[in-house]
Parts: sequence; structure tokens; C-alpha cells
Amino acid sequence: MLAAPSPVLAVPGAVAAPAGSLDESVPWHYGDPLGEQRAAVERVAIVDRSHRFVLTVTGAERLSWLHTITSQHITDLGEGRSAENLDLDLNGRVLHHFVLTELDSTVWIDTEGDRGPGLLDFLTKMVFWSDAQPREAADHAVVSLLGPGVATLTGVLGVDRLPEIYEAVAVPAGGFLRRMPWPTADSFDLVLPREQLMSRWNELTAAGAEPAGSWAYEALRVAAVRPRIGLDTDDRTIPHEVNWIGGPAEHGAVHLDKGCYRGQETVARVHNLGKPPRRLVLLHLDGSADERPAPGEPVTAGNRAVGVLGTTIDHYELGPVALALIKRSVPTDTRLTVGGTAAAIDPDSVIADDTPQAGRRAVERLRGR
Repeated sequence: MLAAPSPVLAVPGAVAAPAGSLDESVPWHYGDPLGEQRAAVERVAIVDRSHRFVLTVTGAERLSWLHTITSQHITDLGEGRSAENLDLDLNGRVLHHFVLTELDSTVWIDTEGDRGPGLLDFLTKMVFWSDAQPREAADHAVVSLLGPGVATLTGVLGVDRLPEIYEAVAVPAGGFLRRMPWPTADSFDLVLPREQLMSRWNELTAAGAEPAGSWAYEALRVAAVRPRIGLDTDDRTIPHEVNWIGGPAEHGAVHLDKGCYRGQETVARVHNLGKPPRRLVLLHLDGSADERPAPGEPVTAGNRAVGVLGTTIDHYELGPVALALIKRSVPTDTRLTVGGTAAAIDPDSVIADDTPQAGRRAVERLRGR
């Protein structure tokens, strides 16, 4: 279900994303997509992400209840704290990725627009007798502020300081400002009443925030090797493959030291005894190709399929890049192709995972090795 077109699309220069894109209801760019990326890294940019699905959970048991049915450790999540979280199926495969914030006796959750109704349906069905009430918050929207220049906007926002990573501060006019560890070193999400979207947009751009489209946000996300569910994951993806392992301090979405939840068996087994079959990598694509390959296309080595392509985009410094799920056994220097386009793995995007796990070492000791 696609969101209604954002009013920001009426801003002079705004260009809509191609039909069928997950981001077609918000601006794709404003005429200079590569320059917009630079602004988001070097100055300050504002990105309309109002197509995100927002919901709330209230009730005295909201945190302890969410803790038991999702992958993150949030029972003791403090006031003004945030975390990334996952809903997994029984086999540990990722169904939903979302960000949550505890503020003023309410858990605020935002997720992909097309997956929000499914997440809300799951949460509603799991309430049973708990004192927790999940509800859609369609009257709230998300915009992102990126770049070191966000520090110059505190007065316009009405806050006396910027929050730390995974911290949120209330905004006097309504909503809150939350800091995230990606897609840039200075990334903030402003969750605000939807009725304020255009007035806030005008205030912030008048104060120096430069409009940037979803193209800029996505390019920076890809360069940071951060997956987007549905584009860089498939129906077989487990958290270990896309670097979603680790608690909030590790910028992950799966805590490895918490009680039972759906899919925990797979998470624990792979962490302690096995290795994920695939891994998320950054690919550099041959820029001379006439067309960019599309998400979902197979990645091949010779005549052998070794992975699947995710988000493909042009980055202002790296050129054409993509994320891909590649078999873990494929060496980083392997020559790859996607359709007719040559591709190479960025070795810096590969997280080393060759150290023996605690469970594997214990098995070896029992075997006398």
C-alpha cells in the first residue's frame, strides 16, 4: 500500500521518483541529486520521508510486551531512548525492520510504508492480555536532517541541544528529534505532527537546510552498507547476513543476551555454531553500461549465480554502486557480473567473521581437539 503523495512534491524543483518505486510518493531529487548528497554530508540537508508508517504503543506493559515478541532488548529502555528492532518468523527470517523510541509513556515506531500495516496487524494479534495498545499514528510524519549543519538548527527546532545517537528529545511544537548512526555521521529524524509538515519544511529550509530527495538518502545509505528491507533482503534473509546482529550499543537490531522470542533459535544457532550462508556487500558497478541493473537480478561469477542484487544507485563520489547479498564463500576479488554489467566487491564493506564461535569451541573441546 503506497502512501498518498506528499505535499512536499509541490515544492519548486521537486521531481517525483519513477512509478513503482517505494519512494514514489516523496521527492526523488530537486534537480541536482549528486549535489544534494554533498550537502547532506558537508552542510545540512532535509529529506522528506513522510511515507514512513508511524504507529504508537501505549499501556503500562508496552516495553516488557514488545521485548518478548521482538529481537531487541528493550525492557529497560529509558525515557528518550531509541533502538532498531526486528520481527522474525519461526525460522529466524526477517519479516519487519523498524525503529522505536520511548518518550512520554509512549513507544513510537516507524517503518517502511508498505510494511507498516502488516507490522501493526502482527502487533495487534500478539497483545492477548498485556496492557499494551498498538495504534496507527497516521497524523505523524518523518523527515530527516543530515549533515554537520544540523547543529545550526536547534533554535528553529526549539531544542537546547542535539540528542546523542539513539537518543530523542521532545520538540516543543510537537513530536521529537532522534539521532541515528546512519546514513551519515550526523543523521537526525524529526517525527512531527503531519499537519506541521509544510510549515516545518519552510522554516527549516529558510534557516539553511537544503532540500534533498530520496535519491540522496538512499545513496548515502548504500555507501554506509545499511540494508533496506524488501530491497536488500528477501524472504530467506536472516539478521546475520545483513549486519543486524548486536544491541543498540553496537548499532544492531538483534540483542544476543535476552529471553525467548520468535526466531531466537536460529539466531542463537548461527551465532554460536554456524556461519550465515550469505553476506551483504557493497558492489562497485561499471559506469559505462547503458543501463543500471535492477534490484532482484542475479549476481554471477562466470556462469554461476552467487548472489542477488539489492539497491542500485549513483553516489556523488563512488559512482554507480549497489548492495548485494553474496554467498559467503565468494572471495572479495572475484570478478562478478550483473546482467551485462561488470561488478566488484568493495573489500572494506566485508565484515570479518572468521573467529571461532563459543559454541563451536565448546564442541571441539568435547571432541578432544
